[in-house]
Amino acid sequence: MPERPAADETLDVIVVGAGVAGLVVARELVLQGYRVRVLEASSRAGGQVRAEVLDGMTIDAGAAQFSLDDGVVTGYLQRMGRTPRVQSPLAERRWLHTVAGETVPLPVPSVLGIPMTTMTDDVARIVGRQASWRGLMDALLPGPVGAKAPTLGALVRRRMGDGVLERLVAPVVEAVRGAHPDEVPVTAVPGLVHNLLRENSLGRAVARMRLEVDDDAVLDDATGLLEGGMSTLVDALLADLNRFGVPIDYGVRVAEAYPDHVVIAATDETAEPEVRHGVVVVAAPELVTSAETSRAESALECVVTLALDAGLLVGAPRDAGVLVARGSDVAARSLTHLSAQWNHVREAADGREIVRLRYGQPATVEQARLDAGVLLGADIPSSAVLDAAVATWMRAGAVTTDRSIAVVGEHVAGPELGRVIAHARAVAESIGATAVEA
Repeated sequence: MPERPAADETLDVIVVGAGVAGLVVARELVLQGYRVRVLEASSRAGGQVRAEVLDGMTIDAGAAQFSLDDGVVTGYLQRMGRTPRVQSPLAERRWLHTVAGETVPLPVPSVLGIPMTTMTDDVARIVGRQASWRGLMDALLPGPVGAKAPTLGALVRRRMGDGVLERLVAPVVEAVRGAHPDEVPVTAVPGLVHNLLRENSLGRAVARMRLEVDDDAVLDDATGLLEGGMSTLVDALLADLNRFGVPIDYGVRVAEAYPDHVVIAATDETAEPEVRHGVVVVAAPELVTSAETSRAESALECVVTLALDAGLLVGAPRDAGVLVARGSDVAARSLTHLSAQWNHVREAADGREIVRLRYGQPATVEQARLDAGVLLGADIPSSAVLDAAVATWMRAGAVTTDRSIAVVGEHVAGPELGRVIAHARAVAESIGATAVEA
């Protein structure tokens, strides 16, 4: 961490990566009086957040939704003097494309796919009769069974079995939280264990939670969308950094990063690598070079957004969209019917239908068209695709580092945007506090 600068000098900070986390930490540090420079390997800022023009409409082609529960995103925009216009979804219920190739509505009420009871036809259609009967064990087990499970997956598996976990809960959790239930702490669902012990059943705990919040929505996370798109957040950050005189060097690839310097990759075979000194904050996980660092595998994310002919999906046949179970006949992980879910998208679409498909592998527009037809139960000819946008990026796995280098981003904060922003601000504050103490 930096030493406190002398009264007549300004401390340099190098931020590697101009995604949201890098831009936030740069803004917070310059407000503390540091001279900051941002290095970005690509030709644009924003990372996973990007805007594309789709058949004349400007839409988010990358990361878009965020949690409304903690108020971090809207609060940060207000700190920057912006008045965020946030929209809540018009349609919330989702469907599930099962391993058997059926597309069925998810059961309600539920919490992250955990049903109130497994002995219903809609649950049995998803998990199968055998797994449905196994889930009935939940009502017979004492409340403390599974209550000390460290993850949501371990709790559901213990109470309701593998079938309910993998075929029903996992697709929902992976879509909402971006991770398998075995990777989601049980504490991430506040009140679940408390109500399990109170009701002596996980299913009755779900019923109690839904009753108390008076909400029959399938997914428990309240999500929102910024009117104008998530790129408005990036635009606001860039405007502030420009106003504060923070340069962003694009097309600069950092080969190695250390606590007090970075090594810039040579542009050709004859050039010498350039070394730049300063306190380093890394917003790119592959550059954490500490020997004590451990990193999970990065995962490719591909999002294909389609603009379809007007009237093709009258009545939103799949409500907000469709989640896809692993091992099904569809390569997409999920489909979101944007023009049915968000009012400002519907208004901008002016009768056209906008759908977004998310993949964990490279995908083409043609593949997305075919997958959309299967998931929506609609005939979508090639001529019905008016325009399309494809966005691909690498989503980092979790990173654990020693404290010798400051690291920000979803790989240390988690995939939710509010956590990314809050963590980046905390890192900036810790750098400033360390400097003052020194």
